[in-house]
Amino acid sequence: MNVKSELAHEYTLKTDHASIRKSFLTHLHFTLAKDQYTATKRDYYFALSHTVRDYLIQDWILTSRKYYNKKSKRVYYLSLEFLMGQSLTNNLINLNIYEHTKKAMQSLDLDISEICDLEWDSGLGNGGLGRLAACFLDSMATMGIPGYGYGLRYEYGIFTQKIENGYQVETPDNWLRYGNPWEINRPEMLFLVNFYGRVNQYTDGAGVLHNEWVGAEEVVAMPYDTPVPGYNNSVVNNLRLWSAKSARGFDLNYFNHGDYIRAVEDRNKTENITRVLYPNDNVFEGRELRLKQEYFLVSATLQDILRRHKKTHSTLDSLAEHNAIQLNDTHPSLAIPELMRILMDLEGYDWDKAWKITQDLFAYTNHTIMPEALERWPTSLLEHVLPRHLQIIFEINSRFLKEVEQKYPGDMGKLQRLSIIEEGNDKKVQTAKLCVIGSHSVNGVSALHTELVKKQLFPDFYELFPEKFNNKTNGITPRRWLKLANPPLTKLISESIGTNWITDLNELKKLIPFCNDQAFCDQWAAAKKWNKERLAEIIHVTHEFSINCDSLFDVQVKRLHEYKRQLLNALHIITMFNRIKHQVGGIMVPRTIIIGGKAAPGYYMAKLIIKLINSIANVVNNDPDAKDWIKVVFMPNYRVSLAEKIIPACDLSEQISTAGTEASGTSNMKFALNGALTIGTLDGANVEIKEEVGDANIFIFGLTADQIASVANSGYNPHDYYNANPELKAALDMISSGYFSPQDPQLFQPIVNSLLDGGDPYFLLADYAAYIACQENVSKAYADQKGWIKKSIHNVAGMGKFSSDRTIAEYSKDIWKVKSV
Repeated sequence: MNVKSELAHEYTLKTDHASIRKSFLTHLHFTLAKDQYTATKRDYYFALSHTVRDYLIQDWILTSRKYYNKKSKRVYYLSLEFLMGQSLTNNLINLNIYEHTKKAMQSLDLDISEICDLEWDSGLGNGGLGRLAACFLDSMATMGIPGYGYGLRYEYGIFTQKIENGYQVETPDNWLRYGNPWEINRPEMLFLVNFYGRVNQYTDGAGVLHNEWVGAEEVVAMPYDTPVPGYNNSVVNNLRLWSAKSARGFDLNYFNHGDYIRAVEDRNKTENITRVLYPNDNVFEGRELRLKQEYFLVSATLQDILRRHKKTHSTLDSLAEHNAIQLNDTHPSLAIPELMRILMDLEGYDWDKAWKITQDLFAYTNHTIMPEALERWPTSLLEHVLPRHLQIIFEINSRFLKEVEQKYPGDMGKLQRLSIIEEGNDKKVQTAKLCVIGSHSVNGVSALHTELVKKQLFPDFYELFPEKFNNKTNGITPRRWLKLANPPLTKLISESIGTNWITDLNELKKLIPFCNDQAFCDQWAAAKKWNKERLAEIIHVTHEFSINCDSLFDVQVKRLHEYKRQLLNALHIITMFNRIKHQVGGIMVPRTIIIGGKAAPGYYMAKLIIKLINSIANVVNNDPDAKDWIKVVFMPNYRVSLAEKIIPACDLSEQISTAGTEASGTSNMKFALNGALTIGTLDGANVEIKEEVGDANIFIFGLTADQIASVANSGYNPHDYYNANPELKAALDMISSGYFSPQDPQLFQPIVNSLLDGGDPYFLLADYAAYIACQENVSKAYADQKGWIKKSIHNVAGMGKFSSDRTIAEYSKDIWKVKSV
């Protein structure tokens, strides 16, 4: 028998603890070349990761083979961000070998938790967008959907955040420093990606006009594959990340003449494309490197998709019948003109047929309605970097506007609002509009957000294409965000209602009758206490002080941005502090306020708010009157692995963004799934969480999105609220007078100025009084611990809707038209 016939056999690895132990030791010795004298703790992590990868690979190969044999319709999820976090524990759980592996490590006097904690987070995303993509990959694999993630393999992910003297300091996230045991590079599958050059137009002998992109610079795209296992189902899907490599390599001419720097200059410049993840501050900046990243992703990905399609289908006519591409926000929007270019310039399709294939293939998810965050590329930049694509975009726009003009003759305002091109001194391509026109489906990510997309962001498009618009409320994977993150609660739930909830989160409704079972409630409280004590140990190590685990853990962890209103949280802390100092009556319970999140390096105001929070903490934590009532902790370097420790310990989840600004939010779901109660505005998915858990089990305050619009239109004056509320005035005056910055009294004046003289764009002052009153209701509820536990159980029981499995099922049925294999 030859090697190929041998490889055709199915390999089955034993999963008992003795076999895992043997494989671990084999990898330690033969893969890592270590013995009893040289092996380190990090070697144990790599040996165990390679052991687990072996189990993944056997299912990975069989899954791929099954998809080909069945000629399955495939889903491609294009995202510039994938925030995967750590993989080892998640893979052990999804392979259902965690307990066997734990036993194997114990037999070697090793602690599996310590080994898993050595893994560096794969932080290839800024926050919710990338984490959502990661949850979706987990759900697609768990549901047996032939789904592929496509992104970029950034050499440096989201920066590492340190806090020095209260300020955020950024350091590079060199996540590949020790290597990545999960990825497999595929140098046999290289693709060329072009930039710059010019378009050569000519007419052939038959009078047909042709367009040739010539004189371009070439960059090589090398794929790195990461296995993504489903839960306990032998399905392993693929995440393919592209890395930029120079097509020219090392220029020996420069080297031989002594110009060593120039010899590698071109190579370094090329490979910068995937060097670093762009930090997100929700303000679009049209930078050339970012444009190149976006096109590099879509060009390499489309070449790969077409390669795979051609292996089993003789024509691209059926491309949309056998494939679906989801654009995760506008970052991959250039896939639309890129596919048109391939179909017309390289494959010989005429415009109409190419356009039909393109529209049928693509679907677009919108993630923001904030105008400053929407991508708008200068046409001058596109013409320089991607000249052929700009031509195609102009043609798409021209043909589309002719259709609009026929439907709305003489309506110039309508034409201007619907045009992809924003007119001005430097015309801009509005990629969100390109996505709407070039896709067959446009979805929002919560019920409220989708309505805002239809009525505020794209009202003219919705009038024109109402059938395109739909809602797909976001979700989270319960495998990572409950089973992995919260062992004691997982154990209690599984012992009480069984384990079907892991793949059918609606099963959690069965917990409701247990609200009246005192023994169960006591165990529920004990699980929360265990998680709080675990987090308290981490805080003791990082901050060198102790916290009261009986206090209310009041948590706000997310990306630092003004619209997320961490500043409103800070004003509440100051108000509580003042009430303690002035012995104001009312119900108060001890609180530990935990805040964490990264601000984009160039986002001055967000970074100043971090400094303010740390300065408030310094005052409050050292005040003899306040120390038994309030502790403020800013957790540095918030990331997925830290979230897995913070979220299960939380009692109160702060989801307090200005109504109408947060598309969905998913941390709100993660906290509620772990038994936290939410204090929040009617923003994003908070609206739907309220519907699912019941009004009595959530704390809602503040203006609605419609009320915000009404207040703004009627002439919002923050000074009116400042002058009318003595506690608000006192808090702002303390900030502006230097109470929290005695060494530099004017340090935080810009924050106060933004609220009083800058128009308070996120309506903190308008919502302040309602927020403070709502927090008083929280304290009253927490004082009744038996009642609080019942509310906590109701929150977990109401989370069935917010599984990413449900979201993916809706995408599969309504948009992708794909079935489980």
